[in-house]
Parts: sequence; structure tokens; C-alpha cells
Amino acid sequence: MQKVLLHACCAVCCTYPYKLLKDKGFEPIVYFYNPNIYPHKEHEIRLNEIIEFSKKENFELITESYSPKDFEKISQGLENEPEKGLRCEKCFELRLKKTAEKASKMGINCFTTTLSVSPHKVSKMIFNAGEKAAKENNVTFLAYDFKKQNGFKITQQIARENNMYKQTYCGCKYSIRLKSLQQD
Repeated sequence: MQKVLLHACCAVCCTYPYKLLKDKGFEPIVYFYNPNIYPHKEHEIRLNEIIEFSKKENFELITESYSPKDFEKISQGLENEPEKGLRCEKCFELRLKKTAEKASKMGINCFTTTLSVSPHKVSKMIFNAGEKAAKENNVTFLAYDFKKQNGFKITQQIARENNMYKQTYCGCKYSIRLKSLQQD
């Protein structure tokens, strides 16, 4: 089986993409690097949830230390960008660049991300970031739009069946603020 490094933003979003990749004959190695998640407690909750999922499904999980300064650096001046705007694009670039670098260092020639499973994300933006990172690191980006063929619905079903923690916002402090403004 061909190994693929699967960047995961959370356990819920990892469920269907992980299973689909396995069904397609890949050996997914899951990579959790998400310096955008705020606050630290939320990062820990999501990290612990994906650790539990990895134990249940018996897959290799690689985690990076929490480094919110990585996100702060790339989001400076973009604090007031709307969701799906330039801040999100920079965030995707940051995380997928790190994933491509990790894949290259590990000798894994392809990578992808669970980010495309969300209907709240622009897949084309994700794919552009992935392709750019792939070229810079001499690896291949697998542009799977995991939300297709009911992917998002399936992730939600798996999450319910497994009583998984489901966050209510993308992850960054700006998405929390925008969410609270929308509810007012």
C-alpha cells in the first residue's frame, strides 16, 4: 500500500477521509498540525480526540507541538478578513506547506488534507495551497474534495455514532469572533 500523509484539522473531519483513502488502497499516516486553533484548551481537546480516534482505528498519528505564533505571524493584518478570505488562504498555505515538508522528510511522496470535507471551506483555495506546497517540496498533492458524495454527511454520522467532540467553529480566534457576531 502506498503511504499518504493526511493532514487532519480534527478527529471528526478525519473519519471519512481516512476511511476513503484506505478503501482506495492507501496507507494514511495522519498528521496533526494546527497552530490556528484557539484557545490552547480547544487545541488540546481536538488533539486528544484525534489521539483517541487513532487508537480506535489503529493508525499512525504524528503531532506537532502547539505553535500559535506560526498562525499569528501569517495572519497579521488579516484579522478582519471574512471567513473564506485571504486569512483562510494563508492559514491553508501554512498548514499544507508544513505537511508537504513533513511528507518529504519522511520519504512519503504524496499528501492530502481533511480540510476539503467541510462545506464551509473553499476546496479550490485548499487545492491551490496544496499544489504550491507540493511543488516546493517535490511531492504530490492529492486534491480530494472529501465533501463530495456526501462526505460531510458521512463524517457527521460517524462522529455521532462514536460520540465524538464536534467543535462549533473553524478554529482560529477570528472565526470565534465572527461566529459570535453572526449570532447577535
